[in-house]
Amino acid sequence: MSELRELYQEMILDHGKRPRNFEAMEDADAESEGYNPVCGDRITVFIKSDEEQVSRVTFQGKGCAICTASASMMTEALTGRSLWEVEQKFKNFHDLVTGNSDRDADPDADRERLGKLIVFAGVRDFPVRVKCATLAWHTMLAALERRESVTTE
Repeated sequence: MSELRELYQEMILDHGKRPRNFEAMEDADAESEGYNPVCGDRITVFIKSDEEQVSRVTFQGKGCAICTASASMMTEALTGRSLWEVEQKFKNFHDLVTGNSDRDADPDADRERLGKLIVFAGVRDFPVRVKCATLAWHTMLAALERRESVTTE
C-alpha cells in the first residue's frame, strides 16, 4: 500500500504542476464549467466528439493539486474512447474514490479498469478531497449532456 501512496503523491505532483491537455479548445463540440465551493476549484472541460467517440478532451481553470491532476489524467484516459467507455470509466473512477468499489476484493480488476487512475484510490480515505478528484469528471459528463455548468454542492 505504501508503494501506491508514493506513486499517488508522485503522479499528483507531476500532473498538478504540469497538467496535460490544459488549454481551451476552440472547435469543441461541447463544454461545461465546474465549480467546487468547498475548495475553490473552478474548471472548464472541452470535448470534441461525434455520436460514438470522444476524439479529444481538454480543460482549463484553477484548482488544487488533486483537482488539476485528476482533470489532467482524465483527459488522457478519455481521449479516443467510445462514449460507452467514457461512461464506464466515469463510473469506475467515481466508485473507486467514493468507496463504492471493493478494491480490497480484487485490486487487479480495479487496476485493469482504471489504469493509471488507480493512484486516486487513496482519495476515498479523505472524504473532503473526493469532490476535488471528481469535479473534472462531473464537469465532463455535464459537457456531454450539453449542460453549461455543474457544482459539487
